[in-house]
Amino acid sequence: MKWPAFIFTAPILLAIGCKSHYDTTTEPFTAVKTGNSMEHGKNLVFNVCGQCHYNEDANSFIGEKIRDLPGFMGKVYSANLTDSKRYGIAGYKDAEIYYLLKRGIAKDGRFIPYMVRPNMADADINDIIVYLRSGDEPVKAKDTVAGKSHLSLLGKLATKVSGKPLPLKKNIKRPSPDNTIAYGRYLVDIIGCYHCHSKSILSLDYLEPEKSKGYMAGGMKWNIEGDKIRASNITPDKATGIGNYTMADFRKAVREGEAPGGRVLHYPMRRFKHLTDTQTDAIYAYLMTLPPKDHKVKGH
Repeated sequence: MKWPAFIFTAPILLAIGCKSHYDTTTEPFTAVKTGNSMEHGKNLVFNVCGQCHYNEDANSFIGEKIRDLPGFMGKVYSANLTDSKRYGIAGYKDAEIYYLLKRGIAKDGRFIPYMVRPNMADADINDIIVYLRSGDEPVKAKDTVAGKSHLSLLGKLATKVSGKPLPLKKNIKRPSPDNTIAYGRYLVDIIGCYHCHSKSILSLDYLEPEKSKGYMAGGMKWNIEGDKIRASNITPDKATGIGNYTMADFRKAVREGEAPGGRVLHYPMRRFKHLTDTQTDAIYAYLMTLPPKDHKVKGH
């Protein structure tokens, strides 16, 4: 059997070393609770963070197994986001959470590329932190973890060469929900819809999502516990995308996981039960402004 050259070069690259630790933050940031910070923060934590960190069985943000990573990477479990001092975020300063979300740099200097949300509004990060510190049942301190991550040699290499921290974009403002298209575009960014509905995880552009290859045209594939899953084309193409979806169709698909005709949407597509009508409708309105892309995804 002819093995890919990557298999043999990986140990050499690891031995040479790829930078995986960076300077931590000196930025001042303290979350401040305002009138609707708690409610808005809960909405964001469930919609943005919950995709990976919310454990439905435990009704808690203790983390869970990440099943949509390639098998060769090993086993990965998401982190505990409760206020636990031993396993959670109690040891994080507000500024360190802010920096982690903005640049992907944890408080110990590790680069965590899949955490980064460089375009998230400062006010939204504020509200996320307020909710995480709130003591509400799903984020109440729980001294446990969903499992212990174990990356393979190739998994360690993949995380080291997957990119580097992005520039720190400060003082980002949240678009007004009254500006429906701009608000929808913003939600697609911070929720990370394009992370799955583009061509490849390796060609995502976190600073300018629309520059990601195959943006919203789908096709990204996973092998999840033996099932081959591909992300849908969610551009407004009528033949291969969602151009025939009504707003009610879109709401049902996103929140209940059922597409028109009864097709069930599979993991890693989550049920975004906490999205409001305003949020769901803004995402739909934005998607309908995209150029239709004739891209038939296998299996859809």
